[in-house]
Amino acid sequence: MAKIISMAQAMDQIKDGMTIMIGGFLAVGTPEKLVDGILQKNVKNITVVANDTGFPDKGVGKLVVNKQLNKAIVSHIGTNPETGRQMNAGELEVELVPQGSLAEKIRAAGFGLGGILTPTGVGTPVEQGKQKITVEGRDYLLELPIKADVALVKAHKADKAGNLVFRCAARNFNPLMATAAEIVIVEAEQIVEIGKIGPDEVMTPGIFVTYLVQG
Repeated sequence: MAKIISMAQAMDQIKDGMTIMIGGFLAVGTPEKLVDGILQKNVKNITVVANDTGFPDKGVGKLVVNKQLNKAIVSHIGTNPETGRQMNAGELEVELVPQGSLAEKIRAAGFGLGGILTPTGVGTPVEQGKQKITVEGRDYLLELPIKADVALVKAHKADKAGNLVFRCAARNFNPLMATAAEIVIVEAEQIVEIGKIGPDEVMTPGIFVTYLVQG
């Protein structure tokens, strides 16, 4: 199957009410063209899973400002005042997850695990509603996997088979999210022929990638 598609074809995969993972860390490594596509399509009532809600004019933050989100599952919102305003006004549900736990919950979904045990959040509001398990005298929270309908990923380079290379800190959540969704759409800065990426360079194997869009 040919994996390279147009932006319009990519947006055909995005529907109202979906759970969508979006890579990036403070908009570094965020697939901005794909985010702009969602903005223009004006998809509504989506749940976004991301490290953060970016800035009002960058990354996930643009979707927040346009009020396209029903829920945000993120590790912090401090760089986007509009997220905090909507949350306090009851316009947006925000689930704050410790950053390491968020990464592990995504990894658990991608690797087929039933969850992960972490001491992070024990004795704090984070533990509310969660199962607590004691192992060798220490308490842990059972954090359940997070899976998405679609993951939007940014790569520095991809070959036509979907093998991916990420660049420096732009790697962040992207490889994890590429394992944890039914459909994975990658915005790649470069798309090269198969064989142009060495086996040792591959950070995400093409088996995880559904579609490629030229970035």
